[in-house]
Amino acid sequence: MADEPHLLTTTEGAVLVATLNRPAKLNVLSRETLALFEAALHRFRDSTELKVMLIRATGRYFCAGADLHGGRSEGGTLGSTGSAIREYHRLKMNGMHRIYDEMEAIEKPIVVAHHATCMGGGLELSLSCDFRLAAKSASYAFPEGKMGVLPASNGVSRLVRIVGTHWARYVVMAGLPVSADKALVMGLVHEVFPDETFEDDVMQFCRHLAQQNAEQIGTAKLAIEMAMDVGLAQARNVERLANSTLMLGPDYLALIEGYVQGIGGKAGAAD
Repeated sequence: MADEPHLLTTTEGAVLVATLNRPAKLNVLSRETLALFEAALHRFRDSTELKVMLIRATGRYFCAGADLHGGRSEGGTLGSTGSAIREYHRLKMNGMHRIYDEMEAIEKPIVVAHHATCMGGGLELSLSCDFRLAAKSASYAFPEGKMGVLPASNGVSRLVRIVGTHWARYVVMAGLPVSADKALVMGLVHEVFPDETFEDDVMQFCRHLAQQNAEQIGTAKLAIEMAMDVGLAQARNVERLANSTLMLGPDYLALIEGYVQGIGGKAGAAD
């Protein structure tokens, strides 16, 4: 019997569910996993019916990291110079950097649900998601320090943006694992749910997101990232620019019209 695909995709209403499905290998990110994931990501991006993407996994690990036994990606080699290694990270790595950039650029929410341990490359992928949800039994770690290297595909750059330098030192320099509860304190995850209700809680959150105004969600995703990159004065300009578009939208105009008519009706009744 042929092995099952390393990634499964299903839909639940407006939610596209991508499930890491290599439990015997602790869901390490293989070339096949990332190729299937990128295809699912593009499907999510291009569909008008799909409003939220949920990433989850099967088995006793969410993900144990990159597949170190699957061979070098795209026929590439690390190279023998620092420059070659930097280019390998940027251009190869089974397209990790390209995929993470696309995740961050898509103007729809991407949610990841960690039911168990999430390490290395799995955590790096998760850092490009908009929302990270954890079960009580989840835990997090970057084991790269034990090999004398850094997690170099989001593990420093994106982690610092999310948890700050204080906790990034704890995870990257000290190399210490963190529990779900500590991850919540750090700001690494948004919610910690009981193991017993985790799946239901995650889907309830995704359904809530799917019901939000799509234009507001997409604009907010862009505005939040832009505001992070500029000073306060320019960040306020980002807010104004974003709202100058949203406030011309049909949803907002209809809401204001209804409010005005309601006030007028009440005034007429009072007269």
